[in-house]
Amino acid sequence: MEEKNIILTGDRPTGRLHLGHYVGSLKNRVKMQNEGNYEKMYVMIADSQALTDNFDNPEKIRENLIEVALDYLSLGIDPEKVTIFVQSQVEELTELTFYFLNLVTLSRLERNPTVKTEIKQKSFETSLPAGFLIYPVSQAADILLFDANIIPVGVDQEPMLEQAREIARSFNNIYGNVFTEPHAILSENKKAQRMPGIDGAAKMSKSLGNAIYLADDKKTLKKKVMSMYTDPDHINIDDPGKVEGNIVFTYLDVFSNDSHFEKYLSDYKNLDELKDHYKRGGLGDVKVKKFLIKVLEEELEPIRERRAYYEQNLDQVIDILKRGTEDAREVGRAKIKQVKEAMGIDYFADSRFLDEIKDKYK
Repeated sequence: MEEKNIILTGDRPTGRLHLGHYVGSLKNRVKMQNEGNYEKMYVMIADSQALTDNFDNPEKIRENLIEVALDYLSLGIDPEKVTIFVQSQVEELTELTFYFLNLVTLSRLERNPTVKTEIKQKSFETSLPAGFLIYPVSQAADILLFDANIIPVGVDQEPMLEQAREIARSFNNIYGNVFTEPHAILSENKKAQRMPGIDGAAKMSKSLGNAIYLADDKKTLKKKVMSMYTDPDHINIDDPGKVEGNIVFTYLDVFSNDSHFEKYLSDYKNLDELKDHYKRGGLGDVKVKKFLIKVLEEELEPIRERRAYYEQNLDQVIDILKRGTEDAREVGRAKIKQVKEAMGIDYFADSRFLDEIKDKYK
């Protein structure tokens, strides 16, 4: 099967998207979209997957579906170049998941390190929803239904891609060469692959309440940055400070460049000079935080402006989702037809099968 560059990525609509999503995957999606080195690009709002651990609160998913769509469009995801669709409205994904479940053992699902970590985080150890355990299979269907081979993800999702590759190989070995094996594309900035929360926690997370959201206004952004975890031993300005584990400097590592210093903090040529001064002592946290606010404002202001436009034109947003979803369904229907042919379960379209039945009972 000829391999084409087809990109698929997506997010669960359990809340607005934040800087962790932005630097971990979203920014790279826009870059790939604009480079155009692909035949097709899909961005999926994964509402079905979100229901696996929010089954008792579907309203949360309903409320955030459009929030995520607004975030996509405000980032610069272009519906003329990218197919944005809603997972639950593409029924072929559910059908393919069902077939794939026969190719995966329970013990293999339980060994998936991403799933194991999330089970602990969500306290599912003693009462694990079956839908949550099998969501890597659903994720494989999301990817393989569209023949996607390029998947921009955060580093914590690599085990999911490995599971999808295993499923593709199993299917191909049993039924013939139907699926392309996908591979992950990670952020080139290693520090951006797992953005810490503003409280110093290992990961920025909606559920932990330690995130800076793309939709945050100026006042909210300033409040969050000023509350950021720094060096707890840097009590006085003259005290030497540590930059390792200091979240403000972690964010500057990701977002700042030399031009920011020229515009906003000309006392220093670059981040290395700022770090050296902080480590020597004589530089206060407030000054560094105020600089970070300006750096982040430069990044987020254009995003806010685009979001404001789409918030005033919600009919346009709904139309984009409807058109993208129908496009995805059309592709999905064609792939399911191919899958059924390979599995030998396209009974009424298989003239050989029908002839054999007629001959058998003559």
